[in-house]
Order: sequence, then structure tokens, then C-alpha cells
Amino acid sequence: MPASKACVERTQIAARAAVDKFGSELVAIDLSDQSVLSEIFLIVTASNSKMIDTIADEVEEKLRLVGDKPLRREGTDGWILIDYSDLVVHIQSPELRRYYMLDRLWNDCPKIELEIVAEEAARG
Repeated sequence: MPASKACVERTQIAARAAVDKFGSELVAIDLSDQSVLSEIFLIVTASNSKMIDTIADEVEEKLRLVGDKPLRREGTDGWILIDYSDLVVHIQSPELRRYYMLDRLWNDCPKIELEIVAEEAARG
């Protein structure tokens, strides 16, 4: 069973917020058939710790505007995790993204097409 429509819509909002603050290499992974904890992981790369914080703040603000509040937020200089239960947003430095390779860890799960990524690609 694929991720719920509501969770996918919130993922699109979070992705747009991340790109608005210069997040890159966005990937949304549908974990609904694999994990009992979350439906979707949104993984974002940010070039430095200030950008990681800025992106996390923007994601939280945009999701707050649609009535969503995280269960928790935790992190380090190189990684912030924002847990919305069914959606978990990972914002990582390039180094930690390469080290932990969440994309590869969950590579057997379907990817969710992100509208903002498709729009950016179409612009060239």
C-alpha cells in the first residue's frame, strides 16, 4: 500500500520549503511497505550547518502553516532530523549524506516524484 495522499502532500510542501532555502539532491522514499514507523523519508542535502538549520526552520514553518507540528527535532552540526511520525525529514551535510547513504539503505523502496524537483529540472 503506497504512502497516504495526505503524507505525500505534506512531503511536497516540505520539499518546496527545502528548495526555497537552497536544499539540494532531494529524494523522497516511500517506506509504507517497509516500515511501521514512517511512511516517507525526505532526504535533503545542505552545504553547511547554517543552511541545515535554515532549511529545517523553513520546513517546520511551512508545515506549521498547514497545521502540522513535529513530534521531535534533533540533530548535530551535520544532520537535522524532523519527525512528523508518518513523514521524517533528514537534512544532511554532503559528508554525512555520503557516509550514511540513506538513499542506498532504502533503495528497494519506491521513490516519490517531487514536484519542485521536476519544475527545477524543466527550467534547466
